Amino acid sequence: MKTHKNKIVVIGAGNVGEAIAYTLMVRVQANDIVLVDVNEDRARGAALDIAHGTSFFRQVWVRSGGYEECADARMIIIAAGVARKPGQTRLELAKVNVSIVQSITENIMKYAKDPLILVVSNPADITTLAVQKASGLSPERVIGSGTSLDTARFRYLLSKKLQVNIEDIDAYVIGEHGDSQVPIYSSANIGGFPLKDFAQQVGAEINEAELAERTKNGGAEIIKLKGATFYGIAMAVSNIVQTIMRDNSAIIPVAHVLDESFGPWAGVAISLPCRIGWEGINQTLRVPMDFYEKSKMDESVNTLKEFAKELGLL
Repeated sequence: MKTHKNKIVVIGAGNVGEAIAYTLMVRVQANDIVLVDVNEDRARGAALDIAHGTSFFRQVWVRSGGYEECADARMIIIAAGVARKPGQTRLELAKVNVSIVQSITENIMKYAKDPLILVVSNPADITTLAVQKASGLSPERVIGSGTSLDTARFRYLLSKKLQVNIEDIDAYVIGEHGDSQVPIYSSANIGGFPLKDFAQQVGAEINEAELAERTKNGGAEIIKLKGATFYGIAMAVSNIVQTIMRDNSAIIPVAHVLDESFGPWAGVAISLPCRIGWEGINQTLRVPMDFYEKSKMDESVNTLKEFAKELGLL
């Protein structure tokens, strides 16, 4: 099988992996998409289902394969893992999924030299740290989807509240992709106007605590209603992929292991806005925050550090 320069391997052909592969195909972000899964029939079936629709778009190869496909992949997306079971603690789930992504990473590194890896498996920040450590890759080449989806949910809720085009909203959720995430209100703006000034001019009242809670619980709400989330994360991943493939240096809140320049935040994989391009993360940006937001970010980092220690990652 002839492969291509922009070949992408998606590891994990469950709901999330399949939705990611489908989105990449529809948006023509790669012309060779390979699904890899321990359940080979599932990967083959998902690939065939998507491939049958390619005639409605443009020629895109969608197929299943093994880890050897990673050797010449432009990017590898890890979307494998198990869902949280009733009564299972977050730590118990993390232990299972960390073990899964570590095994996947070992298999990737048997074939790939200096790959670019995008980690989607939950808990996303912890699995990003685990993949970076297991691979030995530069932190800039192991990117976690992080709070990219949380930020999208935050902007969606703001757009509904303010009745404004979502593209005019510049606001971030940073920190953990989880309970300790931090929505940044102090430097958020709408069409260049500070958020509070814009809200006052249009006569809208922003309840910051309520909006933060709705953003944080967005995934849980969907799971309660339909059992799983996968379209939102697929679009978030597609946005990251597009930025890398076009090498356009767009700024996206993603997770990676921070270096020593971040002081007490160093050594943990956590989300901050990053300038992303062909080689991965080009630059990590420091978001203007007020004192309260900075203290909540410190708490988020400490939460992840303690969690990583419990899992033996730090």
